[in-house]
Amino acid sequence: MLMSSFEQRQQEIVRRVALLAQQQPVLSSGLWFHHDIRDNFYYAAYLFAASADPACPVPFDKEMTLASSSQMLLKVLKLQDRDPQSETYGHWPLYLDPVPKQAKPSPLPVELMGILMAFFYRDHKDYMSPPLQDAFEAAFEHIYRSRFYEKDQPGFGHRDAKYIAAKLIFGQMFRDYALVEDGHRSLVRMLRHLRENGMAEYGALPWFWHWIQAFTAAWELIDDVDVNRDLGDMLDYLWHERSLYYLKGTWVGPHARAWPHDVPLDANVLFDYVQFGDFPLPVDMPRTEFAGFLFYEAPEDVRRNALDRSMPTEVRKLSRTDGAEGRPPVVHRYAYITEDYATGGVWERVAEFDNEQHRWDVTLPLTESASINQAFFFHPVGPFAEEDPRHESDAMEVMFHKNVVLALYPVPEGEETPVLGVLPKGEWLQEEIALYGRTGQAYIAVHLQRPYELEERSDRWNVRLPGGPCGVVVEVLGAAEAERLCLGSLAEFAAVMRDRAPAFAPDASKVVYRCLAEDAELALAASPEGRYEASVDGEPVSFAKYEV
Repeated sequence: MLMSSFEQRQQEIVRRVALLAQQQPVLSSGLWFHHDIRDNFYYAAYLFAASADPACPVPFDKEMTLASSSQMLLKVLKLQDRDPQSETYGHWPLYLDPVPKQAKPSPLPVELMGILMAFFYRDHKDYMSPPLQDAFEAAFEHIYRSRFYEKDQPGFGHRDAKYIAAKLIFGQMFRDYALVEDGHRSLVRMLRHLRENGMAEYGALPWFWHWIQAFTAAWELIDDVDVNRDLGDMLDYLWHERSLYYLKGTWVGPHARAWPHDVPLDANVLFDYVQFGDFPLPVDMPRTEFAGFLFYEAPEDVRRNALDRSMPTEVRKLSRTDGAEGRPPVVHRYAYITEDYATGGVWERVAEFDNEQHRWDVTLPLTESASINQAFFFHPVGPFAEEDPRHESDAMEVMFHKNVVLALYPVPEGEETPVLGVLPKGEWLQEEIALYGRTGQAYIAVHLQRPYELEERSDRWNVRLPGGPCGVVVEVLGAAEAERLCLGSLAEFAAVMRDRAPAFAPDASKVVYRCLAEDAELALAASPEGRYEASVDGEPVSFAKYEV
């Protein structure tokens, strides 16, 4: 039987991860990894699946690797806490150093790994030895009896999504139909909440993919027609949300939280690769999880909207928050997406865990280049910002208007921490307070309030501005847009943009900029009350068109 394009892309992932697993050196504990127990399970699952599949082309002895991957799976399963009197009953340790058998159990691994174990077991148990089957079934009973999925105050985040899927999967597995019904009620409640309030965890990776995996596994495993229908509705909602911010493997616009593999390079891309397949599969795969196994085909209109960027699109979405800990009650997200680039971000500052909110960037499509694909500036919190540019301070005010971003950094005078920026590799012209570049099919103009220092790295340019208040204006044009404006080279682009330098207030309380693409005057300025207000040709920016 011929494989679909989705199945072919999944098999490619399975093959490549299996090769990585087969070549991974075994530690003295008998495991591959001590940094995260889940990677041992994921890699072993891929190696087992490739070894059991006669159609998977791999250059190793499948009988031997089926045995070695079985042993790895057994070692992972045996690290589960199986003491019913323990507070961590049913759980696994997360970090395994220095001695895995003595590692303290954590509530995190079972949330997703337990769900994926159930899915993996269903599809591969016929290839498992009796001891491995027994070990999986015993682990499932301990998971079920642990009741880890029952919480006194359920919410609407990624962990709650995994709890709901666990209720459905283990309720059905152990014929606990009251638990299945509880999970079904929670599912309906969560979907209603998302439709009425939007996703507070916008662009949060890898957690968005945890939503996808948990509910796809449940959709695959659950027999109840009504539950399965509502799971399909949930997955349709999630893939629609994903498609709004999709551009050739990237996640455009803001992130409620970000990890190093998301910023400044979109690298958590395996589920996008299977679903859309319009970008090359990268060599590095930092979050394999179960992209090679789980699949739910997004509705045709969702896939079409994600893949067709021939016409520029503006995305205006809002999500309501709980308002706790000083959070704004409503968060507004904006993105402007073309076939060559995207711009956008979130208007409101939200104090996420570890200052991981990513406010804005310019995003370029993924290619086989070794360069990062995002450009942005931020005022950092904490050390090592140039190595890990994710932790932003409160000192930023932003404005988004199509292909332009205005950003002010009202850092107090005397503040030594500099504003930092990252730019993709490409052809760049450097001037005292500006940079003009062409990277891929995009021209980027970066106007700065102050002179800067520039450092070249293997995959990016790092920009450093001196401490104190400053501002940045970025305007981007695609190659076709530039040609329509009779700009056929970087030198011509720079010559035109040089005459459009923005006007900054010395204390970064205001910036005025006349953009090139539509010749409009953009302004971002502090009001007498201290609020920052944005306007286009003198008209205040309205949030009336933002919808959940």
